[in-house]
Amino acid sequence: MRTALILLFLLGAGSVVGSLVPQIPNSPDRVARFQVDHPILGDFYRHAGFFDVFGSWWFILIATLLFLSLVMCLLPRTRAALRSIRQPPIQAREIDAFPQYAERTVTAAPELAIDSSERVLRRRMFRVRRSEGALAAEKGSLREIGSLLFHWSFLLLLAGVIYGKGTGFTGRAAVVEGQTWTDGAANYDGTIREGRFFSGRFTGVGVHLVSFEDTYRTTGVPMDFVSHVQLLNPDGSSAGFADLRVNHPAEIDGLRIFQYGFGWAPVVQVSRGAQVIFSGPVAFGQDQPPPGVPQLALPWNGVVKAPFIGAGLGIQLTLWPDSGAYVQFRTTGQPVPMTRAIHPIMFFTSWRGPLVDPSPRFLDTSVLQRWTSGAVGEGRTCDLATGACWRAGSRRAGARELTISFPSIRQYSVLQVSRDAGVPIVLVAAILVLVGVLPALYSSRRKVWVRAEPNGKGTTLRVGGFALQRKPQFEDEFSKLVDELRRASEEIRVS
Repeated sequence: MRTALILLFLLGAGSVVGSLVPQIPNSPDRVARFQVDHPILGDFYRHAGFFDVFGSWWFILIATLLFLSLVMCLLPRTRAALRSIRQPPIQAREIDAFPQYAERTVTAAPELAIDSSERVLRRRMFRVRRSEGALAAEKGSLREIGSLLFHWSFLLLLAGVIYGKGTGFTGRAAVVEGQTWTDGAANYDGTIREGRFFSGRFTGVGVHLVSFEDTYRTTGVPMDFVSHVQLLNPDGSSAGFADLRVNHPAEIDGLRIFQYGFGWAPVVQVSRGAQVIFSGPVAFGQDQPPPGVPQLALPWNGVVKAPFIGAGLGIQLTLWPDSGAYVQFRTTGQPVPMTRAIHPIMFFTSWRGPLVDPSPRFLDTSVLQRWTSGAVGEGRTCDLATGACWRAGSRRAGARELTISFPSIRQYSVLQVSRDAGVPIVLVAAILVLVGVLPALYSSRRKVWVRAEPNGKGTTLRVGGFALQRKPQFEDEFSKLVDELRRASEEIRVS
């Protein structure tokens, strides 16, 4: 037990490090920034495994030793508890030496007094062993059983967590309204957090985002946001509909799909004359707001790349979903939360040159030459070269004229998809932990001995006992038990 406590302390200390230091599986960008800002300390953290605590060799070693220590501690305790349950209560030699002792004189014969005492003890849920003129009784074995159940269940819970996390994965995907996302490695945004024993097999199930709804408080803080989705089987057939909210995931084929975030996805079209170079919704993101500024008061940023136009064409886009908020910000300098799309406007800056960065959401302008800039409103088209704009469909562009259009605006939903086969094991273990901890907290082991010895006036009841736990409470319980044994013997005599 001492070894287990030391290892548990070390495991807790390692977990604290994993909570305070940025971790590669969760925040690779923060880890990179930390190493740039603190090169010496970052180099030490990297060699010590502090950037991936829960995957480091020393954390796994501590966890393995803790498992081994718990098992080696529980096995002898379990064997001792089983022997104690099978073994009947043992008679004591001198019961007057116990912490609790009392004598009472009753008029019933010794044999009748023992009979009544046995009935009282059994009614109080004691296990009783009777010998000639004496009783040995005990109760509270449920405390040790509960304690063992708690520790074995805790071990099962850890095993379930390791199994579930080790064989599962977690990833995120942005799905625009009206589009369908399919569970596959290439369809996740960013890095997928895979367990060390993940098989690499994905289900192929689909999620079609029918619509997205959000409501806000007057401060602009989201109050509720929900994705109305249709779940699809791998063959494309419908598996039903679901509403995804925070902490209310949908489940299909072993996957749990959570509502994680949301944002704006304006539909952007880049054309050269009648030839469409790029067309589709683009999921925009936001920068981190400065202190005191609501997140939804910031504009949204996106990138469109057209590598087949000359040496390459990249367009940086900035979206203001509410043009009135943009006007107020330019006039007063006060940011206003934008919770609805009201006459949205999108500013663009175009760049020419080699598009060296493969990321669809990042444009490396260090090797590009700035070309033009301007703004385009919803339902309008602009000439990238001159900045002239017109309502979509009011005229046709020239054969070599490069244009950008903003036909409409949609919303997208960020889904967090995870597979964790250990969830049922963890649930069962958690229930067993609660079942085991209750008797361990609210019961105690107690032993009582009763002897009936004849005297000249009747019978002397000698009662001794002690408690292994909750000793102050047992004093009052013992006094009441002695009085009940005396009354039971007197009632037999009267009857």
